[in-house]
Amino acid sequence: MSTSKTRKAVSRIKTGRFERQLSLTRAGLFAGTRMATHMATNWFGGRETREQRSRDMMSSQARFLVDELGKLKGSVVKIGQVMALYGEHFLPEEVTEALHTLEDQTTWLEWSSIRRVLLEELGAQRLAELEVDAEPIGAASLGQVHRARRRSDGLELVLKIQYPGVAEAVDSDLNAVAQILKMARLVSIGPEFNEWLEEVRTMMHREVDYGLEGRTTEHFRQMLLDDDRFIVPRVLPEFSTSHVMASTYESGITVGSDEVANLPVERRSALGRAALELFFRELFVWGEIQTDPNFGNYRIRVSPDPAREPDRIVLLDFGAVQEYPDRFLNPVRKMIEASYEQDRERVIEGGIALHFMSRDWPEDVLYRFAEVCMSVLEPLAPHNSDWPDYAVNEQGQYRWKQSDLPSRVARQAARSAISRYFRIPPKEFVFLNRKLIGVYTLIAVLKAEFNGEDLLRAYLYPEK
Repeated sequence: MSTSKTRKAVSRIKTGRFERQLSLTRAGLFAGTRMATHMATNWFGGRETREQRSRDMMSSQARFLVDELGKLKGSVVKIGQVMALYGEHFLPEEVTEALHTLEDQTTWLEWSSIRRVLLEELGAQRLAELEVDAEPIGAASLGQVHRARRRSDGLELVLKIQYPGVAEAVDSDLNAVAQILKMARLVSIGPEFNEWLEEVRTMMHREVDYGLEGRTTEHFRQMLLDDDRFIVPRVLPEFSTSHVMASTYESGITVGSDEVANLPVERRSALGRAALELFFRELFVWGEIQTDPNFGNYRIRVSPDPAREPDRIVLLDFGAVQEYPDRFLNPVRKMIEASYEQDRERVIEGGIALHFMSRDWPEDVLYRFAEVCMSVLEPLAPHNSDWPDYAVNEQGQYRWKQSDLPSRVARQAARSAISRYFRIPPKEFVFLNRKLIGVYTLIAVLKAEFNGEDLLRAYLYPEK
């Protein structure tokens, strides 16, 4: 089961509270001094020159702090990645751009350190039941993944093993990152930011609770057991703990692979429809949504005989599943229904109910906002003359990749005055919006061509 990868292994990850806080504090103080010096000297030149210097300084500060965060690995890197994904409403653009450059660590913990974790978590007798590959098949900010084989029957497994001390460092790391953002004057700490920060904290604690992830994975496996379009790994509780998760190894290839790209458009479209319907099921039926849009959470198992069985999507990593209450989801569902029905007034009512619009806004701004919302549902609406020619194939099917919908919607929003009025949305909406973007992007990468109206109608009007 050995792989051919060769990457540098390290003996430990710096997770001690004192040494990590010392590094973070030093970085924050240095960044704060840099910003103070800039503010004291940026009095000369015209207004445009001063503004450009400030933007350049903001970018420089953000890059410096990201470099420092990247050196610490562990939960700090994951926190940075989460902030990059969900922080566009709370952080300056320069900061989110810099945070997007944070990569999962390319080094891994050497086998002797990982084996100690397995011994502590599973015990020698249970570990002896497995033959574990010493070389990982994946390494990330919170842990790494190893292939394994159960000696009794040859069952192939994967072990997701958390780095020592990562879970205990989440709170102190998050507090330290927030503090250095403030010290470097990269963000204004206010009620909205603090509320969002607590949501990130909740999300991080879920991410490091492998016991919870195991139960959630099994929950989704049971819900999808009768749907042959999906595969969810089976969790093996006898080899799992709060810091180790064992599951069956499920083969598959990456979404962006040439093999997937070379599938006939009908098969790629079937995969896209499956991904879209899964999202609708999460939103309209379960109220439980996997909010991490990372493509690493999906694999495609190409069918050797598509006439007998479909190509399937392998769903991995359920650490970022969020459960939403109906008091939040119902206004969202009503906004989607109103957008589908092109009912501007009801779209506006939904935005007001979700507290990121206000009835006292100018009427033209409210209408522009409603138009942007309705545009987002373009691939899910009845085919009409408003669709660009390049977004439709000869059969009248929507071309998700060629439509360039995200860019068109962004330009539409930028041309309006929405940004001057738009409020920070509820934290739940931020995560849900990121999920929708992720699903659309997945379908676009598959270069699927299909109309989503029938799928949406089935969930909007289930009784019809």
